Amino acid sequence: MSEHSATELLSQSLGSIVLVKLKGGREIRGLIKSFDQHLNLVLENAEELIGENKEPRKLGTVIVRGDNVVLISPSPR
Repeated sequence: MSEHSATELLSQSLGSIVLVKLKGGREIRGLIKSFDQHLNLVLENAEELIGENKEPRKLGTVIVRGDNVVLISPSPR
């Protein structure tokens, strides 16, 4: 997938809840408010999903550095 089509898909996801998988196995779910060309993300109402049961821990508004992002997908609430 080209960089151009990836940013188009992210643009379409603005205002939606996404699941972000990070290096080290961490997962964060939140409302994507903005992003840049480095895949730095601003998520509002973010929650870290912890453990096998995916128990949510509220984080609020977070900035996720793009070099830690492994995957971004629509959240399966």
